[in-house]
Amino acid sequence: MQINTDNNFIDEILICLKKNKSAVMATVVNTRGSTPRKAGAKMLIRPDGSFTGTIGGGCGEAEVWQKAMEVFKSNQLSYVSVDLTEPVDGEDKVCGGVMDVMIEKLVP
Repeated sequence: MQINTDNNFIDEILICLKKNKSAVMATVVNTRGSTPRKAGAKMLIRPDGSFTGTIGGGCGEAEVWQKAMEVFKSNQLSYVSVDLTEPVDGEDKVCGGVMDVMIEKLVP
């Protein structure tokens, strides 16, 4: 697994924590088939819903964002499998794979 985390991403985590604010980090931990990002891709979600980084965009990222908002409230580590093989609203999905994403809350 290659972790592709640049300094700006790490800086964003530190900014949140220094401001005494929690954040949620979503990390792709496994992929099967063709996916927009591979294991190690990360996305940081702030309490206001804004985010830094990407795990691939589109419907799959929106699904993870929604789950991240739940993690802010539950304080529970969560996993979600993002299925990019099923058509949405009559449109074919481009990738055709599955991403397993770990969603964890970071607290100051």
